[in-house]
Amino acid sequence: MSQDLKQYADIIEQLKPMVNEPEFNQVLLQTASDVPKEKRFLIKMEVKRLAKPCMRTIDLRGHVDGKCKKYVHEGRSHYMDDVAVDKFEEQLRVFGRYTYGVYEAVQNTENNFRLMREKELAQERADKENPEVKKRSAVLEQFKVPIVNLLDYRQRNTERMNFAVAVELFNSANQSMRGSSVDISLEGLQIKLSKDSFFEKGETLFIYFRGLESEFAMDKKNGIAYKLVKIITKNDVNYLALQRDKTHPNPAFDKFLETFIHGNKRRYKVNMTNTIEAITSKTCEQYFSPRSPTLPIFIDVVNETLVPRYAMVNEVNRETVQYWQDEEDNCRLNFLLTQERLARLLNKSDEVREIFVFSFTHLHSDKVYFYSAAYEELQQKEILSRVFLGFGSRKASWRVFKITLTEMEPEQAHIPLSIPDSVGHKVKKLNTPPSARLMSKLKNLRYLAHVTDVTSVTGQETYNELKFNRDNLSHLRIFGHPRNRTASNIHLVRFKYEEQRIESRYQLRTQIEARFNGETTVHRGISEDISVHGLGLRIELTKDYSGSLEGRVEVAFPRLQEIANAFDVMHLQYDIIYHNVEKKILHLKTATGDEGKSARNFFEELIKKNKGNLKVDNDEEEVPGIGQALRCINARNATSLSFLMSKEGVRYTPQACIVGKQDERITTLTTQYAERGKVNLEFLFRDRKQDSPFVQSGIKAVKLENMPLRQELFISFDASQKEPRMAIIPRYSHKFESNEQRRAFIREAMVRGQFVAIHVMLTTTGKPDLTMLQTEINYVTMYAMHRARELEKKMWSIAACSHLIDVTDEVLIRYGFTMEDITANKTLKSTVQPSITVNSRS
Repeated sequence: MSQDLKQYADIIEQLKPMVNEPEFNQVLLQTASDVPKEKRFLIKMEVKRLAKPCMRTIDLRGHVDGKCKKYVHEGRSHYMDDVAVDKFEEQLRVFGRYTYGVYEAVQNTENNFRLMREKELAQERADKENPEVKKRSAVLEQFKVPIVNLLDYRQRNTERMNFAVAVELFNSANQSMRGSSVDISLEGLQIKLSKDSFFEKGETLFIYFRGLESEFAMDKKNGIAYKLVKIITKNDVNYLALQRDKTHPNPAFDKFLETFIHGNKRRYKVNMTNTIEAITSKTCEQYFSPRSPTLPIFIDVVNETLVPRYAMVNEVNRETVQYWQDEEDNCRLNFLLTQERLARLLNKSDEVREIFVFSFTHLHSDKVYFYSAAYEELQQKEILSRVFLGFGSRKASWRVFKITLTEMEPEQAHIPLSIPDSVGHKVKKLNTPPSARLMSKLKNLRYLAHVTDVTSVTGQETYNELKFNRDNLSHLRIFGHPRNRTASNIHLVRFKYEEQRIESRYQLRTQIEARFNGETTVHRGISEDISVHGLGLRIELTKDYSGSLEGRVEVAFPRLQEIANAFDVMHLQYDIIYHNVEKKILHLKTATGDEGKSARNFFEELIKKNKGNLKVDNDEEEVPGIGQALRCINARNATSLSFLMSKEGVRYTPQACIVGKQDERITTLTTQYAERGKVNLEFLFRDRKQDSPFVQSGIKAVKLENMPLRQELFISFDASQKEPRMAIIPRYSHKFESNEQRRAFIREAMVRGQFVAIHVMLTTTGKPDLTMLQTEINYVTMYAMHRARELEKKMWSIAACSHLIDVTDEVLIRYGFTMEDITANKTLKSTVQPSITVNSRS
């Protein structure tokens, strides 16, 4: 129905049943007596049109908010939901047969996605006219950011040139339409046509380049053959993606086109959409991978047995690796990733391959003993759960790990450039697939386990509430890992992150003097390596130390003091984080806050001025390129959601988001109230008007301490609400005054809809490694310098990253909810009643 006639919709509805009756004209005059004569004529024509027989089939699958099923009428099969069927039968009674009026009425039911979207847009337009709403909308829009798929972009075999020229398309039935080209390459073509084009995906079209007839003598009988591979509709325009049909070759046109593109690509500009996508994707990966808290472990399949082979270690996740090292620095990650746990993960469906493992260590006779238990293992007996959780949580070594398992492919190691080989020799070299030797090391890799430390102080205190009989401590033996087992044969591979990574270590052997815990005794030794922050200093003492090595150490560098006039390097403050059994080798990190500032400032200056002379302490790769290969595989298989932030003024705002393959609850939360291809992160910044908003103040703390910051966020989610502020009610765990308040919030959330708990981690970012981006940046600079500058400006503005880990099930376990509650909470509408009682904590 045209826009002019919509105002007469009520009159048209009254006339529909009378259209085939003899008195139709009389009823029309009575019903539309106040309507001008010319409009009355249009109404009559419209009703007559609606009454014409219709031969079209109806298929509403994917177009309505309802389940469609087959519906046969007069031998013709339609696919409609219940609402559409009711409307279909109602209109059949009105018209007496299947007409255009019936067809159009069914296409405009209330649950039609198109109609729903049109109403939303109309409301948005109305809202925008309201200045107050407009201002509020602008504030909220900053939290909607695009989703970036890491290292996932289109590679082109040939350059594509932006080029608009008149074209005419013919199909095999000799039907034709005129349109305009958008871009062109040796292998393909993009054309825009009016929305009512009738061409179908998969058919062969013959293109006549009417605007090139003066440049190239076109065959007037035969156009250039293309296959229609995709149709995209935007703003009432159809964009046709076409690929040359090689069964209809035309060498003369190929030669002309190659010469034409080569001679005109600077004039018309090369289409660089995919290259810009590639730079954005690679930039996000540069900030994500080196600071991700998750430890990726790559798993082989040997004789149907899962065998962990490699672990990718970065500045943040290496704490997990160090936790699972014994007193001799042997890697014991096999205690965490047991065959039984891997098999249990593998037997779960793809989207829920996750388990939570609780662990602690016990030191006896200078030997480390590891204990760990997955929640499913603790469910064997109530006594096991209470003893393990209650006793283990009292120890400083208490940890909670989330483990996920996802499938991967060795071929994901190859990340070619977005630009074709023909651009130059260097590009061709960079596009070369990994070597056969490297691929032989990767060929059996099939799975990727992601291990994330999700320990929380509040959680540990809560498990502490569990009371148990100390006579039952002997039951812990079944969770202890025998020391006589061979250490895991997992090769640790470091992330390559150039020299800018915060924790780069440099070899420096020089004399040191150490005083422990305020003692006056001086212990002499040799430094092995240095860094600005963290675990950069290893000291080898010249004799054993019998005292405690659990606290502070003051380190002096007498030789360095001779050349460091501007610094006092005789009283640098460090904390001990590791020592070997003999207490001769120490790993230190600078003291937090102002106490460690002198050490950080001195070594930052020392490294900056002597970078050319200092040797980076890097591990040699087992096979050249394996680190980069594993990094690419991991980036393409992220399991949790992360987002990057830039600093604008004094505030940090999200810029891009990485959505994982798992953690479906968080994906639903963030995409529910955002346009396609975006996420809405407003709920994470809901406290932005408070005195100390978590994200803003948290990043400042991270920069000061140079340590990631963790906090748990509790969320009550009701997906039936239209307004995101009503649907998502967030509250950070530290804002509750007691565990009873936390349990009450969880119960109410589960009754209201769904409870979600997120382990939020904040980290600052390093600087990007331009060697991975330079070739593509140079390519963009050649044709669009302003775009290259925009990309670089955006790249350097990134300052922080947040990682969101779904810990809902572990939090429910912690607060005493049953497996039935946990299962019910996996759906968007829980069945838990408000009167539910949690398990006794006494």
